[in-house]
Amino acid sequence: EKGISESPSNDFSHYDNVLDAAFLFNVVPESVQNLNLTDLERYFALARGYQGEKGDVRALPMKKWFNTNYHYIVPKFEKTTEVKLAGHKIFDEFQEAKELGLNTRPVVVGPFTFLQLSDFEDGVKAEDFVDSFVAAYQEVFAKLAELGATRIQLDEPALVKDLTAEEKALFLNIYNKLLADKKGLEVLIQTYFGDVRDVYNDLVNLPVDGIGLDFVEGKKTLELVKGGFPADKTLYAGIVNGKNIWRNNYEKSLAILEQVPAENVVLTTSCSLLHVPFTTANEEFEPAILNHFAFAVEKLDELRDLDAIRNGQGAEALAANKELFATERVGENAELRARIAGLTEADYTRLPAFAEREAIQKDAFKLPLLPTTTIGSFPQTKEVRAKRLAFRKNELSQEEYDAFLAEITDEWIKWQEEVGFDVLVHGEFERNDMVEYFGQNLSGYLFSKNGWVQSYGMRGVKPPIIWGDVTRLNPITVKWSSYAQSRTDKPVKGMLTGPVTILNWSFPREDISIKDSTLQIALAIKDEVLDLEAAGVKIIQIDEAALREKLPLRRSDWYEDYLDWAIPAFRLVHSTVAPDTQIHTHMCYSEFTDIIPAIDNLDADVISFEASRSNLEILDELKAQNFQTEVGPGVYDIHSPRVPQDGEIDHTIEAILAKVPSGKVWINPDCGLKTRGIKETKESLIKLVEAAKAARENL
Repeated sequence: EKGISESPSNDFSHYDNVLDAAFLFNVVPESVQNLNLTDLERYFALARGYQGEKGDVRALPMKKWFNTNYHYIVPKFEKTTEVKLAGHKIFDEFQEAKELGLNTRPVVVGPFTFLQLSDFEDGVKAEDFVDSFVAAYQEVFAKLAELGATRIQLDEPALVKDLTAEEKALFLNIYNKLLADKKGLEVLIQTYFGDVRDVYNDLVNLPVDGIGLDFVEGKKTLELVKGGFPADKTLYAGIVNGKNIWRNNYEKSLAILEQVPAENVVLTTSCSLLHVPFTTANEEFEPAILNHFAFAVEKLDELRDLDAIRNGQGAEALAANKELFATERVGENAELRARIAGLTEADYTRLPAFAEREAIQKDAFKLPLLPTTTIGSFPQTKEVRAKRLAFRKNELSQEEYDAFLAEITDEWIKWQEEVGFDVLVHGEFERNDMVEYFGQNLSGYLFSKNGWVQSYGMRGVKPPIIWGDVTRLNPITVKWSSYAQSRTDKPVKGMLTGPVTILNWSFPREDISIKDSTLQIALAIKDEVLDLEAAGVKIIQIDEAALREKLPLRRSDWYEDYLDWAIPAFRLVHSTVAPDTQIHTHMCYSEFTDIIPAIDNLDADVISFEASRSNLEILDELKAQNFQTEVGPGVYDIHSPRVPQDGEIDHTIEAILAKVPSGKVWINPDCGLKTRGIKETKESLIKLVEAAKAARENL
């Protein structure tokens, strides 16, 4: 319908494509294999854990997919793991499409990336599984060929990262063996999220039939290809941005393509379209705005247009695109630009230093050792969502909605007091999303009606769009944070989303740098922090859940391209609060061990982070790096409905205290509780508080 010459299959997933590959190749931990469950139940046990009459197992870890807000399930290799072809989804979906008259290109995570993303039990390593993986992939090739497939796509985004000599050797060992017998299929190795400078020469010399390269985020992709691309291979040129929603600039894309020497070129997106919404067709923006956006369906139109223009057609599409980019989209906020220009080094520095503040705050709050708190949100029940919807539809007055929010906030404040929490939260019942809620109170933001993208499993997010310069329109959180504080003598945390996370979980502008956009957001959140402090809220959490997300995939780019402005942006937000105001931050589901010094340099007073699914691996690095900030490693996994067993949180706290001094430790879940049910939430939190109290008695 859209003129796309090749269509993929096996790209739909019930939960996650990496998990699909683990299931396909029997990379399933023994604890789950031994449960007497159906295949589908085992699949979801890996993703969400299982707790029932047949057993009790934790979910596998979940981490961010490279530099995106998508999360993948981390496969686990054990001594008993037997890699073999065990699944059938890839064949079923190919056959289903074939019956509809479509000869698709099946897609599966490539063996190198799969091994690079996996965890390995002590005593086993990736190299141990090369031969069995090669045999299993070749069996997939053979079965697909029998079904009539002609081509398969192996996704290898791990090739765009810094690769050691050992990793390159692993990649070549796998593919030299795998490609020795392709079972009659053409093999496409697809890369994305950057360039493949470390292995380009090796890659183009492999007996593959196609290579997919990213011309959007790949800094050196064009340079590499201009150095030579084999005439016997097809180049899949990722020229349309698969991660952002702005229209493609045809002139710029064509200028790049004109420099590509490859004889056989297929135009494609820079990555999977998983990361953008489906279509603009159901949006209600004015045409002057909507014309600037291209969601997934519209990106297919862009590929068709670019291909037509390259082949001497499409003059009308090119002219319309030129006109779009010649039109000034939005004006500047001169006052905001002047405020940013006037910032000095002092604006990014909080005084006094951390050690002195820590002593002041311990005296001010007089909290017990191992203070207990939660990350911020409580369950948003059907009733909460229904009331919010009724309010949006004007079926509920402001007074009626406020009365409901006050009632439910009171209930949870009282419950936290009864259970024995030391630092309370108000529950965030007024908020739909931790980014959209703030964006609705900031200038420069737009909101789609149906712009949903997958974050993990069955959870979707609707990223707002940064359209212009960003300023705060009015106080955002002061009303409900100060209300909650007025209902208790215990401290209540004010809850904010940090500037880097707001930026990373929005679709950012492309006409100014993300650094400049982030500084604009930072000043807006700074104004909110100071208003909370003035309202008597003395503990303020500034979530940076997505700090790691946009970190460049190559270490050499980390500081200059990202951390050198992302860390100061966070410091700018809290630099002028009083010494006895305690600043918390929170991070989740990313790799943090290699940026510990940068995290410490945020100069927060307390940081909480996901740790339960990853078996507290980060603690060794905190100890090794002499981490100064007080820490709250998550003591149980909230992304699973499973309730911790008796004694489970106690053991987790023991493990934490073996690595971190008790005076530096906070006890909390690993993330907010918005998506959980009330029963499981209360049961888990009661166990958390009881475990913390028991641990105090043993200090």
